[in-house]
Amino acid sequence: MNDELKLFSGRAHPDLAQAICDYLEFPLGQCEVFEFSNENIFVRYCENIRSRDVYVLQPLASPVNTRLMELFIMIDAAKRASAGRITAVIPYYAYGRSDKKDQPRVPITARLIANFIEAAGADRVLTVDLHAGQIQGFFNIQVDELTALSLLARYFRERGDGQVVIAPDLGAAKRARNFAQMLEAPLALMEKRRLGNQERTEVMHVIGEVKGLRAVVIDDEIDTAGTLLETMNALLDAGVREVSACATHPVLSGPAVQRLEESPIKELVVTDTIPLSPEKRLPKMTVLSVAPLLGEAIRRIHTGQSVGALFEAY
Repeated sequence: MNDELKLFSGRAHPDLAQAICDYLEFPLGQCEVFEFSNENIFVRYCENIRSRDVYVLQPLASPVNTRLMELFIMIDAAKRASAGRITAVIPYYAYGRSDKKDQPRVPITARLIANFIEAAGADRVLTVDLHAGQIQGFFNIQVDELTALSLLARYFRERGDGQVVIAPDLGAAKRARNFAQMLEAPLALMEKRRLGNQERTEVMHVIGEVKGLRAVVIDDEIDTAGTLLETMNALLDAGVREVSACATHPVLSGPAVQRLEESPIKELVVTDTIPLSPEKRLPKMTVLSVAPLLGEAIRRIHTGQSVGALFEAY
């Protein structure tokens, strides 16, 4: 397997790529990726990939648009180097919120990115916890969407009883319901209203019984942490004992870090789908690795085994 399978990393998250290779017990592929002084990106594979099963890892983390262009160029370079099959491994798929026309005269950017990935030459996409399930349908190539829910649930299961799972909005209800089933815990929902295009939300009230319980807020990503902060305040007003939160993707943009530092949150549990700079690693934060999950998925894809079985294993 090792002679035919090659994993390469863009500049977004080389540590995760190396961790995946450590799990699979073979070396990370060698390639050059850099920018010229005019900001044009250069890519060159430093080893033979002709007829190989090539995996290109690149979460669409900050700076998002640079990472996107880098991914397109890496896929194109692999295609022109006669790779046998190219899988874009995208642990975090940016622009996931732009999955429909919810206002007049706006784009569906998540679909546009899917078109670009296909046009660049990818044969398959491997990703983790898309913001909206319908994004899979934007592609005309195979998409394998993994989930970190089991990884997060395993962590919180060790805390025992007395927990209630919180969906921060109605859109997160399905994810929260599945998470609550894994924990064998009750579920409560937050009703909120987003204020236009502003990155602010207003939480209206809690739907469900939470008084005296330890709340666990579950979401796919934490961006500016505005929704999380409003949710925590509403839960504490409703009488919860403590509030923890978990999410697959720790985007933590803008004022998120300061908000979380000043918040009453007990613990924030995230995964490493996105690299975290030192200033974003909060004392109350726990980071779980998705490297074994992605590594096992890559192994199964390469050998033609079931990827769906991972939902039971993890």
